[in-house]
Amino acid sequence: MKNTLKNKKLFVFDQDGTIYLGAKVFDYAIEFIKNLRKNGYKVLFFTNNASHNPDFYYEKLTRMGFEPSRNEILTAGDVTVQFLLRNRAGKKCYLVGTPELETQFVNSGIELSDDAPIVVTSFDTTLTYAKLDTACRLVRNGAEYISTHPDFNCPTEDGFIPDSGAISAFVTASTGVTPTYFGKPYKSALDMMCQITETAPEDMVIFGDRLYTDIALGKRNGVTSVLVLSGETKQADVDNAEEADKPDFVAPSLLEVNKALFS
Repeated sequence: MKNTLKNKKLFVFDQDGTIYLGAKVFDYAIEFIKNLRKNGYKVLFFTNNASHNPDFYYEKLTRMGFEPSRNEILTAGDVTVQFLLRNRAGKKCYLVGTPELETQFVNSGIELSDDAPIVVTSFDTTLTYAKLDTACRLVRNGAEYISTHPDFNCPTEDGFIPDSGAISAFVTASTGVTPTYFGKPYKSALDMMCQITETAPEDMVIFGDRLYTDIALGKRNGVTSVLVLSGETKQADVDNAEEADKPDFVAPSLLEVNKALFS
């Protein structure tokens, strides 16, 4: 692992389950990231969790002690917004998302409406049956269907809670329409990472706790991947995965990665 990682330029970190769990900070993750910066490596925090906006994550990571800069933070919400602005300019959206995500869309210039040609669903902790009903009706009547990210569960200190993928599964079950997903593991997320960091995929390494998002982004796009077992995925999941879906490296946590690279 050491020989591979020491030649990388950009270290990309998933957040929940990788550098913290809910409100619990992994102190060794703070130490590792400080060591990376001290040794001239670039850092990027990428979360699929679009229930909060980038300002929230900047404040949270700062409060936790990670000392981020604003341009080191990227969310699946950012990727989705940029797609809409570039490829669906001027079109209204119906959004199933938190008030924070609604504000991010509106502040970016995307008009929200209950009768729109595009439906976007996300991780919505303010979800109601009325929201789901409206989303399904619009999709059933021909609206384009988009989801910010495919994660089925969000890890918390008390266990898993339903995430964006679970919500989109409801809409798909009702309408028969599968959304176009953004965030990890999709290339649109990687393209945005490359753009804002000016780094090629082969010069990156991604750390995460999910095989089907964090690790899949690496496996599909030529990015070195390191799975940490501090979140959703367990060793048994890795053992049972198809060979093509397995990470390049597995570590119990970032503590072991820090020791491997800097001791």
